[in-house]
Amino acid sequence: MTPQAYPEKYSQNIFTKGNKEYDLELDRVISKIKKENAKLVLLQFPDGLKPYATAVVDYLEEKLAPKGVPPDTTGMTSETGGLIQDGTSGGTKFLIWLGDCFGACDTPILGKDIEKKIDLVIQFGHNQMMPSY
Repeated sequence: MTPQAYPEKYSQNIFTKGNKEYDLELDRVISKIKKENAKLVLLQFPDGLKPYATAVVDYLEEKLAPKGVPPDTTGMTSETGGLIQDGTSGGTKFLIWLGDCFGACDTPILGKDIEKKIDLVIQFGHNQMMPSY
């Protein structure tokens, strides 16, 4: 599966653009989705990482698809407010939050109807939450 054209390249968890390289720890995301048996996952990115959002969904769909079954590529995309629903994979659907994000404490306010349906929220950032010393 080919990633979206905006990131210059990606392999495994590493996305690069220009001289910046981002390790989004997608293997940890996949493990968490499987552990929680999440069916609807909200992905939240800060503005600088939003260009990678659909490539991240492509990667997650590819890795979560059952063996021998390609990910759903029907282009199921619908926009509602700050959300894009971008495909399904192995029973997992992904929502991308397009609203502002100014750090880990800035969680989306979605409304009760959709909040009840979301099984897992994954927030991506530019830096580690707690640096290791």
